[in-house]
Amino acid sequence: MERTTYIPQETARRLSLYLRMLRRLRQEKVRIVSSDQIRRFLSVSSVQFRKDLSYFGEFGKRGVGYDVELLTKEIEKILGTDVLHEITLVGVGRLGSALLEYPGFLEFNLKISEAFDSHKDKVGKICGGIRIKHIRQLRWVIKKRNLRIAILSVPVEFAQEVAQELVSYGIKAILNFAPVNLVLAADVFVSNADMASELESLVYKLKQKK
Repeated sequence: MERTTYIPQETARRLSLYLRMLRRLRQEKVRIVSSDQIRRFLSVSSVQFRKDLSYFGEFGKRGVGYDVELLTKEIEKILGTDVLHEITLVGVGRLGSALLEYPGFLEFNLKISEAFDSHKDKVGKICGGIRIKHIRQLRWVIKKRNLRIAILSVPVEFAQEVAQELVSYGIKAILNFAPVNLVLAADVFVSNADMASELESLVYKLKQKK
């Protein structure tokens, strides 16, 4: 099946939502789903759903719907989550510890396999089944295991420096929890998870409704 090499970021985000819904339907033994059902489940129009899929070819049958198992596998291939991706975590504070303990990543073929910190009280301890290593071992482990994805949950004053180190060791994608805009090479993908900003946006929306 012919596929495009580029899709808009918003489309990629919606594909992730579609995949989450399809996996839930698969668990519930649902075999066929219609675009109208998807509209009701996710508040995404049928037209938008079909447009998002059209970047990658033809799916489903008119008047019949979409095969849940087949579409799940196709979107997994599109997003690259049809294989396991191992991730390194830097910064095992309260947030980092919670991420290590979270079991839901494996559902998406994502696994935090390494964790690093500089605090002597944390190094050597086990959290979420992962033994925490000293940040001095970061370079050796990333290169040895050929890791490409990192989660950054360090204090804001260290985020830029640590991010640059990660990139120099071979990391190409970073999920950043520090409230700072990282300045990195153009070929490094950064996604910022700034919960305070998201909450601030919600507060603003509530204010606008008054």
